[in-house]
Amino acid sequence: MTPLRRAGASSERRQPSRAVARPVVELPGAVAAGAAVDTDAAGATERWNNTWAVEPGRRPAAAAPEAAGPEDEETERLTRKTTALTIRQLARRGMSRWELEQLLIKREIVPEVFAPELDRLEAMGVIDDASLAATLAFTQHSRKGVGRSAIELDLKRRHIAPELIEEALADIADEDELERATELAVKRIGQLSSYDDETARRRLHGFLARKGYESSIVRQAMDVAFATRGRRGGVRFQ
Repeated sequence: MTPLRRAGASSERRQPSRAVARPVVELPGAVAAGAAVDTDAAGATERWNNTWAVEPGRRPAAAAPEAAGPEDEETERLTRKTTALTIRQLARRGMSRWELEQLLIKREIVPEVFAPELDRLEAMGVIDDASLAATLAFTQHSRKGVGRSAIELDLKRRHIAPELIEEALADIADEDELERATELAVKRIGQLSSYDDETARRRLHGFLARKGYESSIVRQAMDVAFATRGRRGGVRFQ
């Protein structure tokens, strides 16, 4: 009968297990703070950090846009109103930027709202004070017989920049002024045939002066006009 061996009484002794050297890794920043941990801890940390990472091939979700507040909606409404009013007024007649600003103020739109929109329309060429000045100068001089002085006053009244007014008036030469004033004087003298020379001269002078012609132009135009007038001797009695 074979005797039983007691547990642990084996003649073979177990070799002492060797400690397996684990590589030491350093974690960055505040996690490691310069301390070394083993690979198991590093792996756990890496797995924990990955829970915050974006999965490969997937874009991070975009933040939901903030809802516009009541003030933003009101500003947008007034901006649209500014554009509509400006386009409508410019379609009716030429207006300078200053005139448009006065109109918008009367419509209770504050400069903080309409100024950026007028800047945008001006950059697009919708509002153009230079073109307006040139157009008004040509139209008033050629069609209405208005002199440069009167045109200048009208452009200043519209608050157009002085340099733009100067450029617009530069297109009207002195010869053009005299020619237009003479045409008006000759036509007007025919309507003063019932007046004596002194009265007709006074009225003709006032007419040309109100048109905006300078004194030297007025005198020359009147001389030509009276040379074409059928003179009658004596004073007309009424």
